[in-house]
Amino acid sequence: MSRVLLHEISKSYAHFHALHPLTMEIPEGELVTLLGPSGCGKTTTLRIIAGLEIPTEGRLKIGDQVFNDVENRVYVPPEKRDLGMVFQSYAVWPHMTVGRNIDYPLRIKRVQREERDRRLREILELVHLTGQEDKYPHQLSGGQQQRVALARGLIMQPRVLLLDEPLSNLDAKLRKAMRTEIREIQQRLKITMIYVTHDREEAEAISDRMAIMHEGRLSQFATIEEIRNRPANEFVKAFIND
Repeated sequence: MSRVLLHEISKSYAHFHALHPLTMEIPEGELVTLLGPSGCGKTTTLRIIAGLEIPTEGRLKIGDQVFNDVENRVYVPPEKRDLGMVFQSYAVWPHMTVGRNIDYPLRIKRVQREERDRRLREILELVHLTGQEDKYPHQLSGGQQQRVALARGLIMQPRVLLLDEPLSNLDAKLRKAMRTEIREIQQRLKITMIYVTHDREEAEAISDRMAIMHEGRLSQFATIEEIRNRPANEFVKAFIND
């Protein structure tokens, strides 16, 4: 099970509330976008799910496992959450080949070579990088580097894949192509994905549901049709029709 449940999750820094109490249930197998302008709390939410930020209050549960429960002092570190992460900057290592970049998490976990090679072949085919495994990142296009980052996030077969503005460094034409590929991969694998973006068009193109955020608050969480037909407030109405 990879249903994600956030209950009254909040994050504060001194006198600044980055995230006001947020409750949201992300169904298993859906692609959900956290959408909104800069500073709205979407990346903070993603980082709390990843374990890179500790919430000030609240409870986070994925499947049957509690990862954060502030009241009961429960905190599971990132490396024990079985989650994949794709960053905005790709974060590929320039001194490693494509194959080494992608199967690095398997090497860390000491997965046997036969299994490691099998998974690498499968994931290379999935992201259309078969035959590129011996190249280095500087020999790849921006889109190919992003595929490497995506493959590395998927190779451990995570229960949830988290993506933080993964296409923002690509040009407009390549962004459209890559978002289509990401959606196709998500539907093929039936994996739960949580995807941060400030781009409304991008969110509408790939989402099962969108969580629209504003000033650290969740304004509305619903399908695209529900948001368009019944916006929760004036901010959502203006943002979705901008």
